[in-house]
Amino acid sequence: MLSGPFGRVAELPIAIPFGVVVFVILLLILRLRTSLTWPRLLILAAVAVYAAGIFADTVFPIYLFPTPRVEAYAPYIAWIPFYDYEVEDALTNIAVFLPLGILIPLLQRHPTWWKVLLTAVAVSAGIEVTQLVTDYFFNGGHIMDVNDFIWNVTGGILGYGIFRLISRVPAFSPLIERFHWHDTPASTRHPRTA
Repeated sequence: MLSGPFGRVAELPIAIPFGVVVFVILLLILRLRTSLTWPRLLILAAVAVYAAGIFADTVFPIYLFPTPRVEAYAPYIAWIPFYDYEVEDALTNIAVFLPLGILIPLLQRHPTWWKVLLTAVAVSAGIEVTQLVTDYFFNGGHIMDVNDFIWNVTGGILGYGIFRLISRVPAFSPLIERFHWHDTPASTRHPRTA
């Protein structure tokens, strides 16, 4: 579980149980609502794996025995948008959050741009605050960065845009309904555009 002289905590022994907990909680929700189907179970598994991957990639590395600090330490926070930030990092953050923008509307009864935006903001803010805490207490390998926040949220919104475009294609719309976590009465479905 620990490696190296600074006690680096291995990601997988923590991230895998985290993903299992997410899976079990969501499975219980579906079971309690008596709406468990194979397509919904696949979405549930995708959410659990995605959550575990995000957790492992954004929280770690952390060190239980970091190098002692001789003077007071304040974690570095990148507050200035678009300053000293590479295009590759922006594209990576967008790509990592695209699936979130696709998964959120599958889980919500009536997904809207605002709900997806607020969820992406909450998830990204949670990640950035966690990185600040792990940087301060465990010499974490990430910093709190407003640019990461901006591009994460952008990725979530773009993912939702992709979801909306695909859901308007007549061939895909019934398939998406099978994976949606809430049964939508035919009278309340969004009208398809020709």
